[in-house]
Amino acid sequence: MLRSTLLAASALALLSGAVPSAQAEGIIGLVTKTDTNPFFVKMREGAAAAASELGYEFRSFAGRYDGDNETQVEAIESLIAAGAKGILLTPSDSAGIVPTVQKARDAGILVLALDTPLDPPDAADATFATDNYRAGLLVGEWAAAQMGDDIDDAKIALLDLSEAEITVDVARNQGFLTGFGVDVKDPNRMRDEDDPRIVGNDITQGAEAGGRQAMENLLMRDQGINVVYTINEPAAAGAYEALRSFGFADQAMIVSIDGGCPGVQNVAEGIIGATSMQFPLLMASLGVEAIHEYVTKGDLPEPTPGLDFFDTGVELVTDQPVDGLESISSAEGLEKCWG
Repeated sequence: MLRSTLLAASALALLSGAVPSAQAEGIIGLVTKTDTNPFFVKMREGAAAAASELGYEFRSFAGRYDGDNETQVEAIESLIAAGAKGILLTPSDSAGIVPTVQKARDAGILVLALDTPLDPPDAADATFATDNYRAGLLVGEWAAAQMGDDIDDAKIALLDLSEAEITVDVARNQGFLTGFGVDVKDPNRMRDEDDPRIVGNDITQGAEAGGRQAMENLLMRDQGINVVYTINEPAAAGAYEALRSFGFADQAMIVSIDGGCPGVQNVAEGIIGATSMQFPLLMASLGVEAIHEYVTKGDLPEPTPGLDFFDTGVELVTDQPVDGLESISSAEGLEKCWG
């Protein structure tokens, strides 16, 4: 059973872009949630380039869909069998993957979480990520400022990732609500708020089709929605299409998180009012460099002071800046998206 699992995972590595090197210093693996989301494509580019520069063989794996824990387990088992020096992981199931991560660490492999912390976070050797709470906070504060004196009349739609309440989903959602001025009750849980301005939550799986369906579902509940938070920019694009099909494109402001070039272009076109930009290429390249430091010097990466992870940065992107909230324009964002 294990042999067939490893063969399947090895085949996936070849399909996902393993980069062999005749004089490699060792293997570094990247395991992402999917290989189709542009965010993870950019992450793979950053990791591959850094691994090549430092002389490592790079192997890339991905789940078949967002939430596919089984394939990620197979990928890590393959890297353990191959004797990898380090693994970079964006977990689909932050808690479910932990036993397999522990097997890798027990084998002496440095495991770094990227973008999405494990549950608990110290199940990985370190985490390189956007401060997702701050990313949500920024767009929440921006939306509140845009509403101004009409903030009590807000009708908020929350388009989340899934029902599983993974760490990144919770942090972004709760950050947005806090920035907007909603009492979030428990900051580590979603959907326990009692603010009457919240129309409801729905799930998108981080996809455009999911964003459209979730927005349609919430519009059936209340067609007066005028503030839309989305987990990421593909979901925001779907939400906009639903609003447009209902004839409400100009009624609701949409805020999001990611900072991918298509999403920043949607800011330029007025589809998204503001987004928080993260930097997956930098995230992955820094992760590879951290593995190299560990392999060559035995040094473990240190978290950003005051946080339990290494913060790779976030910037608010909008063409409607507000006083007291630092931001960059969509034109500036297009120059640096996902760098």
